[in-house]
Amino acid sequence: MSTTREVVREKARVARYLIKPHPLVPDISTKFFAKFFAQKGISAYRFSAALIKWSQSGLEGLQKICVQAHKNAWHVSRSTANSLYTFPTVEGGQEECPLPSGVLEQALLQHVNKCMRHDGVVKKLC
Repeated sequence: MSTTREVVREKARVARYLIKPHPLVPDISTKFFAKFFAQKGISAYRFSAALIKWSQSGLEGLQKICVQAHKNAWHVSRSTANSLYTFPTVEGGQEECPLPSGVLEQALLQHVNKCMRHDGVVKKLC
């Protein structure tokens, strides 16, 4: 399990690093790099999120990598406040920034939805 967590962190770090040297204007790059980071950096996490137990510190570390990747896409300093990338959209946050907690929530709901399709304990509980 810890190997999978390390693979997820490493893929997110590599995707964050690949975003850094781009020459695109932030208006164009943010949507492109949000999709790029979701595919390269978050896809491994999305696959294993519902199956592996993540500690709070592990999720926070992954969230830092995600926020840094979006700061790279926007060409802002690492010391810029994280609230723009962590707040909900209705409170002024960016919707393009996939956070690990949201991805985990989606993965768990999809997992429960798949379990509901089959006759079993989960379906009987509901």
